[in-house]
Amino acid sequence: MQSVTVYHYDAFTNEPNLGNPAGLVLQADDLTEKEMQEIAFKIGFNETSFHLKSEVADLKIRYFTPGHEMNLCGHATVATLFALKSMNFLSTKKKITIETNAGILPILIEEVDNSFRITMKQASPQFQDFKGSKSDIAQAIGLKEEDISNHHPIVYGSTGIWTLLIPINSLEAFKRMKPHNQAFPSILKEIPNASVHPFCLDAFDSEADMHARHFSSPYSGTIEDAVTGTASGVMGAYFATYIEQLSKPSYQLIIEQGNEMNKKGKVYVSVQQFEEKELEIFMSGTAVYVDEYELLLTEKIL
Repeated sequence: MQSVTVYHYDAFTNEPNLGNPAGLVLQADDLTEKEMQEIAFKIGFNETSFHLKSEVADLKIRYFTPGHEMNLCGHATVATLFALKSMNFLSTKKKITIETNAGILPILIEEVDNSFRITMKQASPQFQDFKGSKSDIAQAIGLKEEDISNHHPIVYGSTGIWTLLIPINSLEAFKRMKPHNQAFPSILKEIPNASVHPFCLDAFDSEADMHARHFSSPYSGTIEDAVTGTASGVMGAYFATYIEQLSKPSYQLIIEQGNEMNKKGKVYVSVQQFEEKELEIFMSGTAVYVDEYELLLTEKIL
């Protein structure tokens, strides 16, 4: 049996056991896709990332939930690059590129307060109408239809991964949420494998602009993500497009998440538009080392 070291980092926080946990396997080029999936299944984090060589970028990252591969994952990207920088796997240059299944993405790495802040440019935002039942999606997250705002639309959004953005009227409703993940695909008929991302324009932290929770697609093998980078990025695009209606050329937002899971963290989102071109979305955060584990690989997923 082959032994593999998996590093545990928490993203979007500088305190261990807060924020969003991610697994990381370094120099994983010799692993097969089946082995990567087995590792992600056994370690059990919402996402585990695999650091690989790239012929078109400075490095390549692949992302796996316990159930399947993801094209992109914000918190695992932050955790991976923070770890690589901390362990001197990266050069001293601040700007690098990473190859992902969502494309080649530019990364900025800055030293801030004796730590590293990772900024990732996300894929161009896309939106698609949700034509399903408002009542059904409310019930699927444990709420009533009146908890959902009538002032802004429910839409699918993506800056690399599709999620359903649901505007919620009050912070109080987030404490009542109870996701029924298995019901999501039958309601999300346009994009059945999308996750569900309720959010509101209030926050517990006075520094934050928005609050959210993130409920996983049932195909991912997880229930809820503590603090999500890609979904926070598309929240910024939603804010600029549907709430502010692109009244300014740029927006700087702090998005909080994870409070209900005792995993609170913050994601910094920058939205920019140059000369009426597509929105450019940047997501920033830091991370912290927590632990490491040795896993034994078998010939098949248990």
